Amino acid sequence: MDKLTGKKTFSSLKPVDLSTCTKKDIADYFTNSYDLYESLFLGLKDDSVFYKCPDKLRLPLVFYYAHTAAVFMNKLMLAGLAKERINLPFETMFETGVDEMSWDDTENHRMGGSYKWPTMKEVVEYRRKVRELILQIIQETPLELPVTMESPWWAIMMGIEHERVHLETSAVLIRQLPIGLVSCPPGWIYGPTKADFPVKANKMVFVESTDVSVGKPNDFPSYGWDNEYGEEIFNVPSFEASQYLVTNGEFLEFVQHGGYRSRDLWTEEGWQWAQYRQARHPTFWVCDQGCKSGCGADLARETHCPPRLALISGSNNVDEPECKRARAGEYKFRVIFDVIDLPLDWPAEVNYHEAKAFCAWKGQGYRLPTEAEHNVIRGQLPVTKGVVSDIIFHDNIQANLNLQFGSSTPVNLFEASATGHYDTMGNVFEWVEDHFNGLPGFQSHFLYDDFSSPCFDGKHNLIMGGSWISTGAYGSRFARIAFRRHFYQLCGFRLARSKDIEAELPAKAVETSVYILGCGVEENKSMQEIGKQKVVWEPSSNTAYLFDTQETLEGILELEFGFRDSLAAVAARFCSNYCSCNDISTDSVVHIGAATGRTAFELSKTFKQVLGLEPFARLTDTAMSLQRGQAVTFKDGKPVQMDPEYHLDRVTLKQFTWVANEVDIHDLVLLTFLDRVQNAKAWLVRLWEIVNAQGVVAIVGKDDTWNKKSLDVELKNRLEFVSEQKLPYSDFQGKTTACITLWKRI
Repeated sequence: MDKLTGKKTFSSLKPVDLSTCTKKDIADYFTNSYDLYESLFLGLKDDSVFYKCPDKLRLPLVFYYAHTAAVFMNKLMLAGLAKERINLPFETMFETGVDEMSWDDTENHRMGGSYKWPTMKEVVEYRRKVRELILQIIQETPLELPVTMESPWWAIMMGIEHERVHLETSAVLIRQLPIGLVSCPPGWIYGPTKADFPVKANKMVFVESTDVSVGKPNDFPSYGWDNEYGEEIFNVPSFEASQYLVTNGEFLEFVQHGGYRSRDLWTEEGWQWAQYRQARHPTFWVCDQGCKSGCGADLARETHCPPRLALISGSNNVDEPECKRARAGEYKFRVIFDVIDLPLDWPAEVNYHEAKAFCAWKGQGYRLPTEAEHNVIRGQLPVTKGVVSDIIFHDNIQANLNLQFGSSTPVNLFEASATGHYDTMGNVFEWVEDHFNGLPGFQSHFLYDDFSSPCFDGKHNLIMGGSWISTGAYGSRFARIAFRRHFYQLCGFRLARSKDIEAELPAKAVETSVYILGCGVEENKSMQEIGKQKVVWEPSSNTAYLFDTQETLEGILELEFGFRDSLAAVAARFCSNYCSCNDISTDSVVHIGAATGRTAFELSKTFKQVLGLEPFARLTDTAMSLQRGQAVTFKDGKPVQMDPEYHLDRVTLKQFTWVANEVDIHDLVLLTFLDRVQNAKAWLVRLWEIVNAQGVVAIVGKDDTWNKKSLDVELKNRLEFVSEQKLPYSDFQGKTTACITLWKRI
C-alpha cells in the first residue's frame, strides 16, 4: 500500500528563520519534513520489510516509520498545543526506541516476533491523522516572533527537527538491510564517483595556533538541540590535518595490509568490538567471504557478502569507474539501495574504532581532530545576528549537504575551506577525539530533558560536520551529534597531528564514573591511547551521573531505612491515609523518585499495584536487591531490615529518565525528588496525564522550596490545587518538617 500521506520528495527545504517566519513558512517546512521521511521508505520492496530488523540492537522499521509522528504528538501534548491524543496505545508503543549501548547486547524482546506490531494500514492512517492535526495547530495557534525556547512553537520545531534526525538514522538502517529487500525509488540520485580530477596524495595541511569559540548563542534565530547552547573558548595549539577525508582508496591499503588482523593497531575496546563482529572491512564494503552482517531476528543469518557475489545495481545514475587500485571484483560498495563498484575517491565510512586503528597504522602521532580543531578548519566564520552565517540556510550550499545527492561524493568535489581543508561540512560526519558533553551553562529543555544528557557518559564520542543527508538542525554549523564508538552512522574521518606533542590537546574527556543498572561501573579507557598528549578531563554535564555515587547511596539508604519515621515512610503513610479518608481508590500508585525503595515498599501495604520510578541506577539497583531479598547493609555494616508486612510482589521498580507514556494512569501519583533532578519542570508537565480523574497528585519537598506558589507556575491549566500541609519526620538533624502539596485534575 502507499506509504505516503503527502507527496513524494527527495528535496529538502532550508530550515525556518525563527525571527521572521510566517505560519506558512512553518507549515511548508513541516510538510517537507514529513514528506521527506515517508519518501525514504519507498525504497522498501513491500510491506513485509517494515517488520524486519536491519540491526539486532534495533527495532523493526515499522517502529521508526511511526516513531517520529508519535514523538511529535507527545511533545505537542507536553506543550499544551494538542488537547487530546490521537491514539494513546500508538503514542506509547512508538514512543521510545533502543539505544545501542553495547555491541553484544541481546536482542530487544520486541524484535524476535513475539511483539505484535500493528498493520501498515493502521500505521499509515495514524501518520495521516497526526499530519492533519499538526497543520491545524499551526493554523490556529497565535504566532509571536521571535520563536524562542519558551514559546509553545518550540515544540513544533522540535518535532520537525526530530523527524529530520530520523531521516538520517533510518537511512542507515535501510542501508543495513539485505540488498534483495530494497530497490532504488525513481528520483533518488546518487552522487558521482569521481570529480573532474582524481584524488591525489592526501597531504597534511598546517594550521597556526589560534583561539576558537564553540557553541550556539541563545538568541540565534533557528532551532537548536540543548547540547549546542553555551560557549567555550579553546586555545588551539598549531596542528596539521589532512586536506581530505580519508578515502576508500586509502582505507583499502589499510585493509590489504592486514589492518583488521593487527591487534597492536587497535585500542582495547576497539579490538574487543572487532573480534566480536569478526570485522574484516568496513560494514558497507561488500566482499564474497560471507561476513557477519549484524542484522536481527529472522535476518540474523543473512550476509551482505554472499559468496560469488554478482553485482546488483538497479540504478542508472551512478558513474561506476574501474577499480584500478583493487583486484577486479575484490570489493563492492553498498549505497542505500544498490551495490556498486567500490568508489575509491569517496570517504571511507567507518566507526571510531576503525578510524583509530587507521591512525595507528599511519604512524606515531597521528590521531583524529578534536572538536575545537574541527571548528578551526571550517574557517572560523563569525556568528552573525541573522541566519546567514549558518551554511544550512544558504541558497547554494557549497558542500554535499541537505540531500543534494543520495550518497557520498568524491572528497575533492567541492571547494576547500579557508584553511585548505575539504568537506569540513557535509559528505560524511567526522569522528573526533572528544567525548560528548554539555558546554558551559548546559541546561536541558523540559520538553526533551533526556535528549542529550544520558549520553554525557564518556562512552559517546562527538561526530562533526553533517553528512549528505543531514538537513535542518542536523546540518547546521552548530550541530553537535554523538554516538557510541562502535556505532555505524554516515561517519568518516580525517587525520590530525600536533606540531608540539607536549602541548595539551584541546580534547575534552568525561571523567565521571557512570553506574549502569545491573552492571555497575565500567572503566572508561577510550582516552588512554592518544599518544603522550594530555587531554582536558571534566565532570559530566549530566547532574544525575554526578549525584549517583556510592556516598549518595549510603546517605539515602540511611535516610530511608535508618529512621522509623523517615520522610519516605511518613510520605507513604500520609498518602495511604489520605486516599482512605477521601474515598480515593487504592488500586494503583506510581512513586516518582523511588530511591532505595522504602516509600514504594510502604505503599504496598495499602495499594494493590505499586510502580516505583527512579532515574539513578545505583539507587534502583539497591531497591531491586532489597525487593529480591538480597542482603543490603548500611555504611557501618549493619543489615537493612525489611518490614514483614510489605507486599513485595505488588511492587515494580524501574529506572526511568522521564515520565514515559508506559507509566500509564494511576489513582495516586507521588513525587518526592524534585530537589535532586536536572530539570524539575520535565517531571511535572505530565503529572496531570498519569493520574485518573478521581485521583490525586502529591508533591513532597523537604522544605518550602516546592510549595503551592512555586508549583502553580508549572501546573497551571493542568492540575487544581487541593491543599498544602507540613509533614514532621526524622533525619540526621533530628525532627524536621517537609511540605506536601495535593492536586487533582482540572
